[in-house]
Amino acid sequence: MFDKFKEECGVMGVYGHPEAANMVYLGLYALQHRGQESSGIVSSDGKALISHRQMGLVADIFKEDVIKRLEGSMAIGHNRYSTTGQSHLKNAQPLVVEYALGPIAVAHNGNLVNAQLLREELEASGSIFQSTSDTEVIIHLIATSRETSLLARVIEALRRVRGAYSLLFLTLDCMIAARDPMGFRPLVLGKFKDGRDRDGYVVASETCALDLIEAQYLREVEPGEILSFGPKGIESIKPFPPVPHAKCIFEYIYFSRPDSNLYGRNVYQVRKELGRQLARESPVAADLVTPVPDSGVPAAIGYAEESGLPLEFGLIRNHYVGRTFIEPQQSIRHFGVKIKLNAQREVLEGKRVVVVDDSIVRGTTSQKIVTMLRDSGAKEVHMRISSPPTISPCYYGIDTPTHKELIASSNSVEEIRKFIGADSLAYLSREGMYIFVQGKSEGFCDACFTRNYPVHIDDEGHTRQLHLFDALQQR
Repeated sequence: MFDKFKEECGVMGVYGHPEAANMVYLGLYALQHRGQESSGIVSSDGKALISHRQMGLVADIFKEDVIKRLEGSMAIGHNRYSTTGQSHLKNAQPLVVEYALGPIAVAHNGNLVNAQLLREELEASGSIFQSTSDTEVIIHLIATSRETSLLARVIEALRRVRGAYSLLFLTLDCMIAARDPMGFRPLVLGKFKDGRDRDGYVVASETCALDLIEAQYLREVEPGEILSFGPKGIESIKPFPPVPHAKCIFEYIYFSRPDSNLYGRNVYQVRKELGRQLARESPVAADLVTPVPDSGVPAAIGYAEESGLPLEFGLIRNHYVGRTFIEPQQSIRHFGVKIKLNAQREVLEGKRVVVVDDSIVRGTTSQKIVTMLRDSGAKEVHMRISSPPTISPCYYGIDTPTHKELIASSNSVEEIRKFIGADSLAYLSREGMYIFVQGKSEGFCDACFTRNYPVHIDDEGHTRQLHLFDALQQR
């Protein structure tokens, strides 16, 4: 699947390492799949916060001279793909401000569903915003707090926000990491193995970032947990009452990198198991299985293994595609898809093909893929999707389309099949989606498949907070 969802963001923080900014840069490189719009790093040398933010990809932004300028033994970084706030440099993170206790930087993965209400309240009391990002609301809540310590201000601010956040804060002498009480977005803790850096820690969105810099994975940052890294070491506090967890199931299906370990399980193995379950639920008489690369590959492997059909790469992806294209004046059919995927006639001609993808959103990409396969000689095209129909937008950090744009929100599976032009279409059942946890859906958010929002949103995007959540928070 590609260009169906705008991805969420990735965060990375390092404390107590002599090359902190370089470690963060490498971590952001590993987390590039979580955001390709902008990237930034802020470091602290104990005297000042040093910042560099720019639109574009990590490798294009952080040249050697930039990394050398980002001095200090602690740094935080961020890859962004906008979910709230427009695509401008002013919204690139980490955000850096000066307030009563000195300079502070913040990097945020997630989405605050009551950000607009809080922003209006803050503006009414005199706050002036520099960006349209919901992350700036957190900064203003910290700045306007009357608590005397930074940690107390952070806690007070986070008591007021609703929704999803995995956060990193950086000051002159400390780093703070926080994950929302429901645990929507992932966040992991690691430690550097080198004995010389035995007090060096790393916090990142995914374990693949730890692997690249050879940091030892310790554990997840727990939902509702705040970690403070300072001169006295690492401190863990859990200031919020426990609430039901709502970890994003779509992290397993699409967003996380396959080599990451998420919520205690390897993403690649989970996706393979989803493919196996899909084959059990929706077998078809066919000659071969082909994935829609790259995210459909593990599920296609699982489907092929379970069904006994050969796996062939009938679609080849171009991995060197930029963000914009100059399309020729003479029309090329399905240009946007063809520049990224090419069908192999030698593999497909005369064959009954099962094509496996992780989701269908608007349906237009799937329609073009089916047409490409037929144009390359496929006798039959059977579409299999390794997740349930996507019927609702996400308000917790994934920029999914509106209800009107989601084809499954108002069309039956048969209507979708006709639209994309496949000979058959089948989705994984919701029960089958949880096969990797023995069918237990508790602790996960699957609102995009069920419309069952853990923190409710009305049609105007305003919060109707879950009564249980609010009651527990106020205890």
